[in-house]
Amino acid sequence: MSVRELVVLGTASQVPTRHRNHNGYLLRWDGEGILFDPGEGTQRQMLRAGVAAHDLHRICVTHFHGDHSLGLAGVIQRINLDRVPHEITAHFPRSGQRFYDRLRYSTAYRETVPLTEAPVDSDGVLASTKSYVLEAHKLSHPVESYGYRLVEPDGRRMLPERLASYGIGGADVGRIQREGALGDVSLDEVSEVRRGQRFAFVMDTRLCDGVYALAEGCDMLVIESTFLDGDMQLAVDHGHLTAGQAGAVARDAGVRHLVLTHFSQRYSEPDEFERQARAAGFEGELTVAHDLLRVPVPKRR
Repeated sequence: MSVRELVVLGTASQVPTRHRNHNGYLLRWDGEGILFDPGEGTQRQMLRAGVAAHDLHRICVTHFHGDHSLGLAGVIQRINLDRVPHEITAHFPRSGQRFYDRLRYSTAYRETVPLTEAPVDSDGVLASTKSYVLEAHKLSHPVESYGYRLVEPDGRRMLPERLASYGIGGADVGRIQREGALGDVSLDEVSEVRRGQRFAFVMDTRLCDGVYALAEGCDMLVIESTFLDGDMQLAVDHGHLTAGQAGAVARDAGVRHLVLTHFSQRYSEPDEFERQARAAGFEGELTVAHDLLRVPVPKRR
């Protein structure tokens, strides 16, 4: 049975706190693991969350501020120490190549695993698999930053009542799915489009076109909400979003499940983030993330 869930490894912005580790998020998607923004301490958080290096297939870094990337060194060395048997691909802004190289080779270790580098330098598709298409969109932050989006290809949902009306059953159901028709009956007559799931990961950014492109129609949107609305000017000055802005984006984009994260250490009341996102008009499922939380991706519509 396929598993699609978000494992939250850390939720702090800029500096860790006693209760929040630096950023780190693992998306489990049909047997693959995609690690987003491994900040300092990610390797230990993986251990606490029951995540192994063997679970990783891609690493996606939005930008090279320390709270989103300092854990790369430990994660990469653990991948090699554990001799992960499959290819792992790393995506990151091409402008940060020198930072990636420094982190990858920050200390001496024995390289045993091929790590494929696939830097990002423009909006578009980064990878296509049977299970998803991975896209990137540029964000607005003091250093170059990209958000990531997974889109599952649309499928077909068979309609039992229509199949029965045409007398189609048993092995013929599989045949019409494979061949697109059975005699005079087309697949469209006995099925409907099953929309693929969509997931987006949006970190440090001001409001911009990329935010909306990433969020559009998502089943799950993981988005930074560093500040509360009363500190809007701080958010603008430092290239971040507020909880109300995140809620408004999710509302306008038709998001089903909104996950707020990346909280400033200045706040001690996490419930206020939810209140402000709700006040912006978001009515879907909403989670204020905390470390080591597991959040299932909503079932297909």
